Amino acid sequence: MTAFSLDPAQLTWCAELRALAAERLRPLAEKGEPGRVDRALVAELGALGLISRLFTSGALDLCLMRESLAHACTEAETALALQGLGAHPVYAHGTDAQRDRWLPAVAAGTAVPAFALSEPEAGSDAAALTLAAAPLAPRHGPGERGSPPERTGSEEGTSPSAESVWATGAEPPRPATGSGSGMDAVTPAAEDDGTGGPVPGAAGSAAPRPVAERDGAAGWRLTGEKCWISNAPEADFYTVFARTTPGAGARGVTAFLVPADRPGLTGTPLDMLSPHPVGALAFDAVPVTADDVLGEPDRGFRVAMDTLNLFRPSVGAFAVGMAQAALDATVAHTTARDAFGGKLRDLQTVAHEVAEMALRTETARLMVYAAATAYDQSAADVPRRAAMAKLLATETAQYVVDRAVQLHGARALRRGHLLEHLYREVRAPRVYEGASEVQRGIIAKELYRAHDATDKEPRP
Repeated sequence: MTAFSLDPAQLTWCAELRALAAERLRPLAEKGEPGRVDRALVAELGALGLISRLFTSGALDLCLMRESLAHACTEAETALALQGLGAHPVYAHGTDAQRDRWLPAVAAGTAVPAFALSEPEAGSDAAALTLAAAPLAPRHGPGERGSPPERTGSEEGTSPSAESVWATGAEPPRPATGSGSGMDAVTPAAEDDGTGGPVPGAAGSAAPRPVAERDGAAGWRLTGEKCWISNAPEADFYTVFARTTPGAGARGVTAFLVPADRPGLTGTPLDMLSPHPVGALAFDAVPVTADDVLGEPDRGFRVAMDTLNLFRPSVGAFAVGMAQAALDATVAHTTARDAFGGKLRDLQTVAHEVAEMALRTETARLMVYAAATAYDQSAADVPRRAAMAKLLATETAQYVVDRAVQLHGARALRRGHLLEHLYREVRAPRVYEGASEVQRGIIAKELYRAHDATDKEPRP
């Protein structure tokens, strides 16, 4: 079906991705451990060039990738999406040094990022986040007033290698992989006017707090918690949003790039319904400097919202891919299943149910593509369109998968059945990256904002 006037090359590419997901990615995913980062799968996505394409494609291409992969392998889709979500702030707002340090490894599938916005008491109301970034005084030279005492490697409790890396700016050693276990895939982010086991290399560390300034740059210490963070606690680095100006709401948040082996950063896995890793992070005076800032101080919420405006339509594409898989399975099942002296498809109630599932799936697909195209064209109404696309597509997928289960009967609830898998996967997208209720609030706010702006225009 040539939905939204996709050209033949796009349709061919989508078919190739579906085949790739079924033939090469799904076998890898089946070997993975639920609740853990599947590094073999991520590496294969990198080898296939799909991760690097995240940073060179527009929003529509991102949606086509996510929808196509989700149709055959939701694990591959989610792994790809999380590479993009966690690293996009670095790509779009990072310095040359930050990009050079991390993006090649992300694209190759050898470094795993995470997007750390949500907190235990700041999920849908993400602007209320409380992870504190306490400023430090400017660094003084050795022996100057206020300068910290010089340390030596012989001092009790010191970690010379960790401290020297931090103080000199040398590239830190790559954290060991495979330790720990473990959705900001469940990251319900609020919208504002600007606009979720030990961490590898940090578990049990008793290293002293290192100097938090480098080359005279201002420094902060991060103290607090993050929760519902996809890829935590196994990610290699985190895009972390912290409050640098108390009481300033969304305007007092700064985004930081925080490597997982930074002293004071620990994490624990959370046992979630979703099969991909989700964890909580604890920040105990974690040191960061101006070199770690993404974008500008106190403007981090814009970094978050820019990222979410791009990825929200593609969350809808993920949902559409799952809905299409459920619909395809239902058409096949009702064609083959004998019941009441004929095939299930011959029952009008069943045929009408399947038609409704198809209608809703295609409607959601069109809205997702429209929102992605609006993003690619830098349209003024991207926040509203992105919210509409995510809301409609995720709610639609929940409906379609549920109806598919109903038409399949008890067999669909058996562990290992496609629909049993989709039934667990489809629930989370209605919550993460802005819950459905948040999306309705965005839509209404954007409508009233447009009305108020029009109402204030002088009339002839």
